[in-house]
Amino acid sequence: MMTAIQNTQVLLLASVLLVACLAKLTMRERAAGAPDHVHGVPVPARLARLSALRRSRGMTVGLGIGEGALGLALLVTSHLSVRLATTVAFAAATWVVGELRVHRPDAGCGCFGALSAKKVDRRSVLRAMLFTCAAVVSLGAPHAGVDVLRDVPAQVGLMFAIEVALFVALSPELAELAGRHRLPRAAVPCERRRSPMPETYARLYESPAWAEHENAIGSAVPLDVWREGCWRFVAFPGRVRERDVEIVFAVSTSERDPAVRSAVVAAAGRAQ
Repeated sequence: MMTAIQNTQVLLLASVLLVACLAKLTMRERAAGAPDHVHGVPVPARLARLSALRRSRGMTVGLGIGEGALGLALLVTSHLSVRLATTVAFAAATWVVGELRVHRPDAGCGCFGALSAKKVDRRSVLRAMLFTCAAVVSLGAPHAGVDVLRDVPAQVGLMFAIEVALFVALSPELAELAGRHRLPRAAVPCERRRSPMPETYARLYESPAWAEHENAIGSAVPLDVWREGCWRFVAFPGRVRERDVEIVFAVSTSERDPAVRSAVVAAAGRAQ
């Protein structure tokens, strides 16, 4: 029974690494600069550098090639060095995901390239931890992945199916993948289009207007939020040149035009 469990982890890890490699090499992330502040709080330098590296196309391709090489190595050899390298890689990934979850709530983990662009949540952290545990269990597996595939025991097949189902349940990337392949819908006028607040905040925090005024914003909680036509307005308290002000952002609700505009008004005033 223990041997079946160990062999199953080899197949699971090889599959995950090869899928991650394919995603990183074939899907490009949408261009967006990583902010130096999150909700007005400076991002630690080491995490800012980590995010910059994560968004680098060269780094993404390099990681993808490394993951693909590890996945193939798991399939063709049972050498302990390959298993140890896989365990270290997943342990490092777990640490990175945990750091992003705590310190960079705006950033995706990049685990599966552009499909992992959304912010890290608990599922991503739990998934990384489970993969690290699977890598530890696989250290004692007697067979390489190809040897297991040549004659898959019923126990291995059942456990592999269950673990893949768990992996799918813990993967927010599937929604992004489905969205990329969804058939185009009829255009909805922007004034009638449903525009959820998470979308508004995502557009706002990625915009040059936010970067321009971020250091002057005094609170992460807006004073007021309202919608007029094709725009949602978000007002924050701020301080500019020793004066209390309101910094008002107008965020487009159009699906294809993520424009963001800003204005600074007196604290007692209101953007028109």
